[in-house]
Amino acid sequence: MDAVFKALADPTRRSLLDELFHEDGQTLTRLADRFSMTRFGVMKHLKQLEEAGLVVTKRRGREKLHFLNPVPIRLVHDRWVSKYAEPWAVALSGLKNALENPMEKVFEIYIRTTPERLWEAITDADTRGKFQFGSRITSDWTPGSRYGIGHPPAADLLYEGENLEVDPPRRLVQTMAALWSDEVRSEGTSRVTWEIEPVGDSCRLTVTHDELREGANPQLYGGWPMILSGLKTWLETNEVLTTPGSLMYG
Repeated sequence: MDAVFKALADPTRRSLLDELFHEDGQTLTRLADRFSMTRFGVMKHLKQLEEAGLVVTKRRGREKLHFLNPVPIRLVHDRWVSKYAEPWAVALSGLKNALENPMEKVFEIYIRTTPERLWEAITDADTRGKFQFGSRITSDWTPGSRYGIGHPPAADLLYEGENLEVDPPRRLVQTMAALWSDEVRSEGTSRVTWEIEPVGDSCRLTVTHDELREGANPQLYGGWPMILSGLKTWLETNEVLTTPGSLMYG
């Protein structure tokens, strides 16, 4: 958290985050064109934002794209904003709007656990309910198989899809078809990629939600910061994190 506050203390770095908020997935060249400093100077600021976890980079061919990662900001929010203050804080600070940028969303979080335990938490039905608002996931976890997520004992699923890649404990790629309302059902199918990388005594978990249509309903991807914060809390403390999602659905 110290690295997050240090990164946010600089007005140029805050402006870079603003640029990525307005248009995610930009190259260094495009970002540098918008600032009255050298390309090297912008690169140094981006590196510090990346080290703080506020920016995530992804390779697309020869290009290196930069994405705003709202998860560290969500963790700061969860630490000091109570569940009773949540509706007011969201309305006054605009945190909700930080999750409403469409097309491709990238979320990154560091969790003190092993890759095997993290994979189990993602794929185990009982554990999934601990951090994803009480919902359970069912699948045989083979490539090409189906999965579904729902709230027992309700028969209707919240969303479902196909397991495109299953490579435990490193990578899971799934399609996602949301079913919880007519509005999200009309969005069709998107894709979610879970990537686990061991880092010392921890793991870096990157969740990429892409293949979203331009202007896609933010309900499709707006819950990821809460889900990932809950996953981190469960694996590190064995406690369930109270979030707006858990209060609504748990």
